[in-house]
Amino acid sequence: MVWVYLQFSGGLETLFDNVKSHKVDIPSKKPDRTTVKSVVSYIQKKMLKKNPEMFLKGKELRPGILVLINDIDWELGGKEECIVESNDVVLFLSTLHGG
Repeated sequence: MVWVYLQFSGGLETLFDNVKSHKVDIPSKKPDRTTVKSVVSYIQKKMLKKNPEMFLKGKELRPGILVLINDIDWELGGKEECIVESNDVVLFLSTLHGG
């Protein structure tokens, strides 16, 4: 199991009962390590309350959602395959705004 802090911002928190921060236990095959892909899968199955199309496109994050792991862009770590360890902070930030 991997304990991570999930944060949702930029309007994404509305998809999670308006709660911005969550501490969750992500099932993992490796002790204290998992991937962002597993985190997103967990969010989809256990946390997403409404409008999943605003967060996901199929099984992947929608374009326009920035993911930071401990304040570092996930693209630097391999996007979906980026390693997440216990006590990491994973921020999902929508960069899309209506007009």
